[in-house]
Amino acid sequence: MARYIVRRLLWGVVLLVVVSALLYAMFRYLPTADPAKLRAGRLQSPKIIAAIRHDLGLDKSTLAQFWLYMKNLCLHIDLGYSYYSGAPVKELIFDRLPATISLVLGGAAVWVVTGVGVGIVSAMRAGSRLDRASMGTALVLVSAPEYWLGLIALYLFASDIGQLKVLPGAGSYVGLTSDPVKWFESLIMPWLVVAAGTAAIYARLVRGSMLETMGEDYIRTARAKGLSERRVVLRHGLRAAINPIVTILGLDIGVLLGSSVLVETVFNIPGIGRLNYVAITHADFPIVQGTVLLAALFIIVANILVDIVYAYLDPRVRYS
Repeated sequence: MARYIVRRLLWGVVLLVVVSALLYAMFRYLPTADPAKLRAGRLQSPKIIAAIRHDLGLDKSTLAQFWLYMKNLCLHIDLGYSYYSGAPVKELIFDRLPATISLVLGGAAVWVVTGVGVGIVSAMRAGSRLDRASMGTALVLVSAPEYWLGLIALYLFASDIGQLKVLPGAGSYVGLTSDPVKWFESLIMPWLVVAAGTAAIYARLVRGSMLETMGEDYIRTARAKGLSERRVVLRHGLRAAINPIVTILGLDIGVLLGSSVLVETVFNIPGIGRLNYVAITHADFPIVQGTVLLAALFIIVANILVDIVYAYLDPRVRYS
């Protein structure tokens, strides 16, 4: 297992280099806004633009820029400086990271508990009205875009513009260390919106997997030994049926950590997704590069963790 993890980590480093190279090629050779002109504003004389390009290092060749970037990243974990504000990209990302982690991990907890619970109940009552209602609701939630669900939630429940005025609305986010109670209240609606579609997918996956698993021979053997139905379902059935969920959970968390821009924009949460959105509108390449690399890192680590957990849940899986 140790050799497998080391090998995966080394391949992860190679993948990060490849992602960086592709991003450099895309931003340099595909049509995009000129960061020097955007930073110059109204003072767009050729002399000023040339000076800005020199200060930003844009007058060097693409290969030279990429080599300098990778050297600073590997030796100093330096992600460069924002073209627009001049602030260090690493500091900008780390300042926004707690908000995104709070959103994603809280949403993940909600969608796992809800999705697995609904899937188990639907599988145990397959064909009933409850099963049809839950799976129909799941289909609706899977089809609904996150930004639409967020706007509907704000219209119905936000304390400022909502019809019921139950929960804090957009722009109410505060850090966990500042006020834990307000932090929790401000994230209830974003958590539910983030979790809605994914919980629906998990519920359908768990239901299908449970229906297949509960018909296996070892389940009938467990029942024949006199084990209670609850123990058969939770200890024997669920452990085998949960494998598909474990496979996609790490990927879902890793992807959402790097692509939570829609929910963060709707609820005005100062996270990485919002930072990346603003950077794209200003052609701020170093920030986009840093956030994409961070998202790729999350996905790589999540894949490795999924493999480890999968090997624990399924004794048949062995890595070398």
